Amino acid sequence: MANSPQSKKRARQAVRRNDVNKARRSRIRTYLRKVEEAIASGDKAVAQDALKNAQPELMRGVTKGVVHKNTAARKISRLAARVKALG
Repeated sequence: MANSPQSKKRARQAVRRNDVNKARRSRIRTYLRKVEEAIASGDKAVAQDALKNAQPELMRGVTKGVVHKNTAARKISRLAARVKALG
């Protein structure tokens, strides 16, 4: 348990940061799910639009430290390949 004033403050900040990161991760997953659903429906135009919306969201997660850069790049690459294959 935190005892010093500094460690108490850091514990408070960690809780707040955890909530923010959880919301960001959830938002990213939502955008990825929309792309997955568009691919499953077979509509290339909708899938491309969903991917275009998901890319900046994923990269924002990278800059905020929620997702690793290579993970985001891998996800975008694989989704883009799947959308392209819809043609």
